[in-house]
Amino acid sequence: MNSALFTFPVGYHSFHSKQLFNFQLNRWYSLGYLSFNDLKSVGEKVRKFDDWKPIMVEMAEKKINSKKYVEAAFFYRAAEFYTLYGQDHKELLYDKFTDLFYSNMPLEGVNVEKVPYKESFLHVLKMSIKTSIKKGTILIHIGFDSFIEEFYSVAWYFTIHGYEVIAFDGPGQGKSVKKFNVPFDFEWEKPVKTILDYYKISEAALLGISLGGWLCLRTAAFEPRIKWVISTGGACDYYKIPPAIARLLMDFFKKYMREGSNKVALKGIKKGGMEAWRNSNIMYITKIDVPMDAFEYAWQMNGENLHADRIKQDVMVITGKDDHFIPFKLHDPLIKSLKNAKSVTDIVFTKRDNASNHCSIGNIKLSLDKMINWLNKKKMI
Repeated sequence: MNSALFTFPVGYHSFHSKQLFNFQLNRWYSLGYLSFNDLKSVGEKVRKFDDWKPIMVEMAEKKINSKKYVEAAFFYRAAEFYTLYGQDHKELLYDKFTDLFYSNMPLEGVNVEKVPYKESFLHVLKMSIKTSIKKGTILIHIGFDSFIEEFYSVAWYFTIHGYEVIAFDGPGQGKSVKKFNVPFDFEWEKPVKTILDYYKISEAALLGISLGGWLCLRTAAFEPRIKWVISTGGACDYYKIPPAIARLLMDFFKKYMREGSNKVALKGIKKGGMEAWRNSNIMYITKIDVPMDAFEYAWQMNGENLHADRIKQDVMVITGKDDHFIPFKLHDPLIKSLKNAKSVTDIVFTKRDNASNHCSIGNIKLSLDKMINWLNKKKMI
């Protein structure tokens, strides 16, 4: 595998005035797939939610015409991202992304595999390269709205530093839900146990990204074969992300206006827009058709179900000071909850690091180097 395959540009840029558009544009730039100029151009064209898909499809088609197929793949992914479930072309856009990705991405040393899971499968990329350095195995997974292919550059970086990587779409994620119909399950130790058993792995590191930052910690509480755990962009309690007044309102509507809240949510999904995308995505990944039931399931990713007191491994937590998804107020409670961990290393990135946003977008290499140096110090072999 080419050691110069990817570069991770430094900087979090203003591609769009609205953060939920801007972050996604920065994500595909920061991970090394799309260029600054192209993202600046499409960001200037997007005025409203419904502009997003046609602009991204148009750019994808231009990239195909110029035979830049990997870039075309990620513009199709961008188009798919803000297409609501059930809308025309959602699955077609996913298929175009994956077809272009697997046809054109250098995949030396990569096995694309289906790991049996319950009555279906999990989608796995097993990656390694021939090197004199052997540092053991790291499992990598993502969170709420990503595909594992998007973090191929991250997995690649670990392989060139001597790791065997098992990167996977867990329940409710990527191909595991889209093609294998495996719904989300916050008891993440189940898929991790399945993968460890399948590959006969006696010990490994586990990296969870975004919502995966909660899921990997939950896993560590129940799976002793995970010896080192890295949480980036996660929270200790997703129910505590909204302000207190918002939580009170949620509890009120959940208890006293449940039927009306369901109707409002379903009507909003039909109307479209950013809120509709979020709500429909929760329902899709959980395979729960009733909005309030799906939200309640998601709210179970809280401190009680994290079982932080059971975590006894070496833990690294990486937080962005300016994370627009996970408020910084949740950093200290997470660190304090890890009272029985073998060791806890917490890193807070600021604007000065260019990595202060969600999951270190803006300076991915800095974050990855911190992870690898930490694992080296822990003498992971």
